[in-house]
Amino acid sequence: MSLRQFEYALAVAEEGSVTAAAERLHVAQPSMSQQIRGLERELGVDLFARTPTGLVPTVVGRAFLREAEAAVSAARRARATARAGADELVGELTVAVQMGFGTRQLPGALSALRRRFPRVEVTVFEEPSSAELERLCRRGVVDLALMAACERTPADAHHLGDEEFVVVLGAGHPQLAADRVELRELEGESWVRFDRDSALDGVLLEVLRDNELAPATAARVSQTATAVRWAAHGLGVTLVPASAVPHRDEHLVRPVLPAVSQPVIAVVRSSAGPAETALLEFLRQETWPEPTPSSPTS
Repeated sequence: MSLRQFEYALAVAEEGSVTAAAERLHVAQPSMSQQIRGLERELGVDLFARTPTGLVPTVVGRAFLREAEAAVSAARRARATARAGADELVGELTVAVQMGFGTRQLPGALSALRRRFPRVEVTVFEEPSSAELERLCRRGVVDLALMAACERTPADAHHLGDEEFVVVLGAGHPQLAADRVELRELEGESWVRFDRDSALDGVLLEVLRDNELAPATAARVSQTATAVRWAAHGLGVTLVPASAVPHRDEHLVRPVLPAVSQPVIAVVRSSAGPAETALLEFLRQETWPEPTPSSPTS
């Protein structure tokens, strides 16, 4: 087995066909097909099943691809470290963020990283599930993650600050007259909620339960920006991290009583390289709110 075969298998899984994967990687299609078949022969299993919509990883294939992804990521980091000179770093950095966290702080930190290491390519993605984010960290798939909680050691996990959660109300909502909204005053409201396995929906459910409110659902969405936009248009109220609210909608936002906040923890991979170390330092230099007292979800 080779890393090239791992990369080919990952590309096929992402594209759903050998032809599309070969085009993406600028490889001849027959050569890629031969490499995939050779990998399957060596493993003694079928990695992909043919379906009407394309090639889909088998159960065994999915397990293999998770390990292949970790191996390819590790190899890329090793290449980047080997190529690093005194003033230059070349490679890739993968950053995962719990949905809604660090929206205001991450762009500044990434801009500073870009100035320090202009040849480092950064991939950032939001992960709604805190459990999946923790799994990705444990498997070494990501180089740095921002999350609310983790089981890593203090050497891996760094508390940057706290995210205060705020309620977003529609224009003309009577609670906009208050500086802070008591959650019990929202009894009878419908909520714009998030996907059922989302960490944000878990926060909302806990807050509603603690304040003896029923989780009436107006709609479910997958992104904080969508939740804010729909709440601003009066579809229902929503609860999101304050930093996830666009400036244009800040007039429709109110802190809540009791206060709701979660810690923001930066988790770096073991044996962090210079890019991860620099990004962590730039994140520390950003402005993070202090812990909010009386938070039921901290």
